[in-house]
Amino acid sequence: MKWLEVCVHTTNEAIEPVSNILHEKGATGIAIENSLDITIDRESMFGEIFELDHNHFPEKGVYVKAYFPDSNDFQHTLADIKQSVDGLQMFGIDIGDYDIQTAKVYEEDWSSAWKKYYKPVQLTETVTIIPTWEDYTPRSQGECIIKLDPGMAFGTGMHETTKLSVQALEKYVQSDDIVIDVGSGSGILSIASLLFGAKDVYAYDLDEIAVKSTISNAELNRVSEHIHAKQNDLLSGVDLQADIIVANILAEIIVRFVDDARQNLKQGGIFITSGIILAKKQLVLDALVREHFEVLEVQERGDWVSIIAKKIKK
Repeated sequence: MKWLEVCVHTTNEAIEPVSNILHEKGATGIAIENSLDITIDRESMFGEIFELDHNHFPEKGVYVKAYFPDSNDFQHTLADIKQSVDGLQMFGIDIGDYDIQTAKVYEEDWSSAWKKYYKPVQLTETVTIIPTWEDYTPRSQGECIIKLDPGMAFGTGMHETTKLSVQALEKYVQSDDIVIDVGSGSGILSIASLLFGAKDVYAYDLDEIAVKSTISNAELNRVSEHIHAKQNDLLSGVDLQADIIVANILAEIIVRFVDDARQNLKQGGIFITSGIILAKKQLVLDALVREHFEVLEVQERGDWVSIIAKKIKK
């Protein structure tokens, strides 16, 4: 089967919103080729990536590649993608001097070639993500393993924001906690919460394919009975009292539901936010303080920020 590859050359800041646009337009897979993966100095214990070919990466910025079934009406979809990417500037997102290229690929080339770039990723000193096709021997008896099939690439664990989120969960999740995962993607944060002692996780994502990915990876890790995944728009209509809410999504989206997060947290509950670029840090901090959260920690990795806050009395 032939597929059409759409390659958007853009900025680091625009990775998540551009990826979201491509998913909404019907992409059945997404790959990220980030120049920082070649040049960044990484802490040896977290997130090593191997076998990267410099020829596949831009000199600067990011290639966000999406794959669509080849069809006669694809030009209409491509025009919609261009219009939506242009529209990101209205939200203050720097898309750079982006361009979009298209190419035809065959399914057998796409579905297997990318796997050689995805290796075990150590998120913390005790948590490692293993792709299902990789053989891996734990380095210690206490090492926690998350098996993952990224599927439609809703999160492989390599992104800095995922590592920040998992490290925060490891610190704050207590035994028998109830956790809400907003924007669950591939389910990494939901699964990690259970590994750290949570009793149940309620995982929400607007994208139906992401919900299926969460469910599939929960089954793969034998925790499906404790992960309640559902298609939902953020926390709209959710009526739960959770100990922890985690949201690894864009800052502009986080500020839209800070009040809902407060309503769904127990007194003293913890709100873990990530997916925040440095330039948007103050935007989220202001929203949290305005809704009577006490900021406990602000953590940074590269250009990305996570903020951990506690619900306090008004």
